[in-house]
Amino acid sequence: MLELNFTPFPVLETERLILRRKNENDVNELFFLRSDERVMRYIDRERQKSTEETKEFLKNLDKAIDNNESLIWGIALKEDPSTLIGSILLWKFQKEHFRAETGYVLHPDHWRKGYMREALHKVLQYGFNELSLHSIEAIINPENNASAGILESAGFIREAYFRENFHFKGKFLDTAVYSLLKREYKQS
Repeated sequence: MLELNFTPFPVLETERLILRRKNENDVNELFFLRSDERVMRYIDRERQKSTEETKEFLKNLDKAIDNNESLIWGIALKEDPSTLIGSILLWKFQKEHFRAETGYVLHPDHWRKGYMREALHKVLQYGFNELSLHSIEAIINPENNASAGILESAGFIREAYFRENFHFKGKFLDTAVYSLLKREYKQS
């Protein structure tokens, strides 16, 4: 069975990014990410309505990290490490199956610059090499072509398409499940 210990919190670095633990100084950026219609377009969850709601959300994230249930990184540029531009996580760990789920969001000002591919690559490296995961999955809205492209460029394969399996705001929505096995992951 998978053993998880996120203490100390793993700070990850790429060529251009720092993946670090979110903190109370990130509330405004995190609120933007959780409330902006462009960012949340394909994330079928309620938008946050206030920074107070975001502070509570941040407390819950901290609790999940402290309880070794989730790893949630804030994404920042190395040139400005105090400003959050996005978020990426590993969560929903299935310890007995050595499996976890990933998800991510990025500020629109930073779309199409390769940042999320870079961050995802580092998180996959960490998940497979440091946590000994066997597989990592991502569940997305199938209309989100940008996210599908990021996943496919990392080697993920769409393994399931569920029709109208999710109810949100009075509509039944489809979901697509992508996965990547450790043996399929290319380290380069």
